[in-house]
Amino acid sequence: MTKILMVCLGNICRSPLAEGILKSKLSKDSFTVDSAGTANYHIGNPPDKRSIAVAKKYGIDISNLKGRQFNASDFDAFDLIYVMDESNFKNVIKIARNDEDIAKVKFILNEVYPNQNYDVPDPYYGGDEGFENVYKMLDEACDIIVQKLNH
Repeated sequence: MTKILMVCLGNICRSPLAEGILKSKLSKDSFTVDSAGTANYHIGNPPDKRSIAVAKKYGIDISNLKGRQFNASDFDAFDLIYVMDESNFKNVIKIARNDEDIAKVKFILNEVYPNQNYDVPDPYYGGDEGFENVYKMLDEACDIIVQKLNH
């Protein structure tokens, strides 16, 4: 069983979308996908209504997800940890206990643009179009992740 964690700031916009997209593309028998935020702003809250809406548009239901905060035990629980941006990367690395933990952490858009460390923009303060753009970025990255995991 391969376990994958998606991480953003609040765990209500980007990471729940990434979780839902990747879950929809992988076998539940072989993979577990979860998400978390580096901040504690939205613990226990559902995803942003705009994330729920864009996921639903593409046939994915993320309405039942609940925000939670990333913690050191996630390094033990997950094989791969995908972060959405540089700030998330720095916050996750700060909690890392060793090089093995650090090796699990990757920028999700490096799957599309290797070694570029591009950020998935946070759509929270924008309109619906930002959520649509983020969905498309994450969908493309998740397609590549699935290809790698299934080989």
